[in-house]
Amino acid sequence: MDRSQKTDAVAQLNNVFNEAGVVVVTRNLGLTVAESTDLRAKMREAGATYQVAKNRLAKIALKDTDYAGIEEYLSGPTALAYSEDPVAAAKAVVEFAKTNDRIEVVGGSMGSQVLDEAGVRALASMPSLDELRGKLVGLVNAPATKIAQVVNAPANKLARVFGAYAAKDAA
Repeated sequence: MDRSQKTDAVAQLNNVFNEAGVVVVTRNLGLTVAESTDLRAKMREAGATYQVAKNRLAKIALKDTDYAGIEEYLSGPTALAYSEDPVAAAKAVVEFAKTNDRIEVVGGSMGSQVLDEAGVRALASMPSLDELRGKLVGLVNAPATKIAQVVNAPANKLARVFGAYAAKDAA
């Protein structure tokens, strides 16, 4: 890498650190090309990105960002998983790490909150942003359906009473 490429890489990483909702640091323990391709595909499906970055350049890009606390995790063969959704990257990496022992979750950060491995795993167990939105819509919609049921209930009961009297008179 020449100097201009390094400058571009630092600028790109700095942009990532300024826009990401979560950054997860992983340690690559010998992933094959096929496994790495599979991991990247799963990350894209989840709305996240998996990128190998030079530790020295990543440390330079971390300066003056909320993610400066993850600098301690950047040693050895590391890679970064990140997403705007605070749960997507963590969930995708942890799911992949369950089935593949060649990748290890080292730690991460959600904004200025630094997370260790247990923190990243706990974050991965939370529902995603889309799931939370769905639950919220369901909660907002639930009172309206309950009101409709309460309003319709007396009419239904009255219809059953009339139906019972009609059946009694017919018998």
